[in-house]
Amino acid sequence: MPAREFVVGVISDTHGLLRPEALDVLRGSDMIIHAGDVGKPEVIDRLGEVAPVHVVCGNIDQGSWAAALPMTELVEVGDHRFFVLHDIAQLDVDPVAAGFAAVVFGHSHRPSIETRNGVLFLNPGSAGPRRFKLPITVARVKTSGRHIRADIVDLGV
Repeated sequence: MPAREFVVGVISDTHGLLRPEALDVLRGSDMIIHAGDVGKPEVIDRLGEVAPVHVVCGNIDQGSWAAALPMTELVEVGDHRFFVLHDIAQLDVDPVAAGFAAVVFGHSHRPSIETRNGVLFLNPGSAGPRRFKLPITVARVKTSGRHIRADIVDLGV
């Protein structure tokens, strides 16, 4: 029997702006990961209408709603463990030794996909207000069995 495929929508740095284009890309996800700098609690609510959401606190997230957000989260995706934090500079664990399949982060607004020692490092970029000349992006991750494939999706806005 083939392994079940999971689709994970990954978004970060919305800064209170959840674009309809981002929601369109995230539809059909089994779950959504928001890697911080949410900006407003309504963003989480709207994402939750699409799929179950895992969210970490970013450096701009403040107030009582944000105080409830964890700084890091371990998300189970099928047989894989994704470690989520906002700022990769605050990673204080060896992902290989911890058995993580992926480290998901945001903060820089720069989308990137890199594999280091068999661990996927994914920054979906920023889906919120444009910063400098960086693209407006989200990511999709598909897992099946031991395989993980990540893609950055430019929202074209």
